[in-house]
Amino acid sequence: MNKNSDPQTLTYYDKEAETYARKQRSAELPMSFDRFVAALPAGGHVLDLGSGDGYFSQELESRGFEVTATDGSAGLAAIASKNLRRPVRVSRFDELEDIATYDGVWAHATLHHAPLEAVPDIIARVHRSLKLGGVFHMSVKTGRPAGRDKLGRFYCYPSRENVDSALSQAGGWQEILFETSNRKGYDGVATDWLILFARKTA
Repeated sequence: MNKNSDPQTLTYYDKEAETYARKQRSAELPMSFDRFVAALPAGGHVLDLGSGDGYFSQELESRGFEVTATDGSAGLAAIASKNLRRPVRVSRFDELEDIATYDGVWAHATLHHAPLEAVPDIIARVHRSLKLGGVFHMSVKTGRPAGRDKLGRFYCYPSRENVDSALSQAGGWQEILFETSNRKGYDGVATDWLILFARKTA
């Protein structure tokens, strides 16, 4: 693992991309998705940061939003490209360089794969990429020491204190809302989750 990403986790998603993309999903979108969508301007531009197979990008597009989708896994980006019928950029979190480009950044079940020490820089990049008043959604597994799951994927399991500190370092935010849940992940193990909604200070 390097300071910005975990090659073993990316290799897992590359090799298992087809199987991962066929996973079962809840019939209902999470409440956090509805809140995120409601906070966006009509036709706004959204970055799906860690888009996986493109599921949420498709949902956002169906609601009339412009979506830029990126994923660190070439295998998943290829599947998302087929689903979205356009190229999806292969890009790590630490390669986000856009400035004041997006009305919203959707990072669902993704940033927990970064090393903990990289999270402040990633959130700072998200902050810079948002327009004034833009909104940020992040959901991460939490409540455990950093390590690998039974599938070999790395998780940093950031705490609320970790995320709070990263938000403060990144810049000004308003409407910061934290929620928690407990649900099974792709590995079938029930885990605590931390869900963040925040708006960049206008």
